[in-house]
Amino acid sequence: MHFLGLSPLYLVSLSLLLQGVLGASPLYHICSTTQNYTSNGTYETNLNKLMASLSHRVPHSGFGHVSVGQEPNRVYGLGLCRGDVSSTDCKTCIANAKTQILQSCPNDKGAIVWYDYCLLKYSNDDFFGKIDTTNKVYMCNTQNVSDPATFNSKVRELLNQVATKAHHGSKMYATGQLVLDGSEKLYGLAQCTRDLSRANCKKCLDDAINDLPTSCDGKRGGRVVGGSCNIRYELYPFVSS
Repeated sequence: MHFLGLSPLYLVSLSLLLQGVLGASPLYHICSTTQNYTSNGTYETNLNKLMASLSHRVPHSGFGHVSVGQEPNRVYGLGLCRGDVSSTDCKTCIANAKTQILQSCPNDKGAIVWYDYCLLKYSNDDFFGKIDTTNKVYMCNTQNVSDPATFNSKVRELLNQVATKAHHGSKMYATGQLVLDGSEKLYGLAQCTRDLSRANCKKCLDDAINDLPTSCDGKRGGRVVGGSCNIRYELYPFVSS
């Protein structure tokens, strides 16, 4: 999948983190800039069929991937909902993502959009089973903690724990928490798209943890969302128990 820029890695501030908390606004999207399809052509027909298929498949289990058509107009796509999200909320998120991605990336042969509850991605390249090393968005809270060095160590400890749990789990999804000083708790999440092997899931998550930018050091929350996996930590519970 060929997306915009040489290295489309984005750092997004607290304002976009809050969008995910408050509602159905997308966190971010990336459009292909290298290949376009013709309106009302075969590729668009296949893309519409793919979107309909994902809208049906994904809410049942929280994940789905499918390809439609024949080369050179074959389309590959997947949808993923956060592991704690209900099938009803998953269906709504995928429907919103479908509308958003087609509006934001008209006639692009590849695109990806992230929401707090879901991810939707399609391409004319067969990306199934491959780690997406290109499409990542970094999001950091703008507020600092009082002891950055100790906090950063706890963040890495927790994210390593949930990454290990996620790549072993049937849904490739895990959450966890650590008690900090006093009664304060640190919450974490890790999740992979289920087309990945367990080894590739672990590698994707390990790379995401290592990719947390220095600008997130000592910040009260942060995440890396990608095309194959995502991680997140916060000082407040952000998933359903």
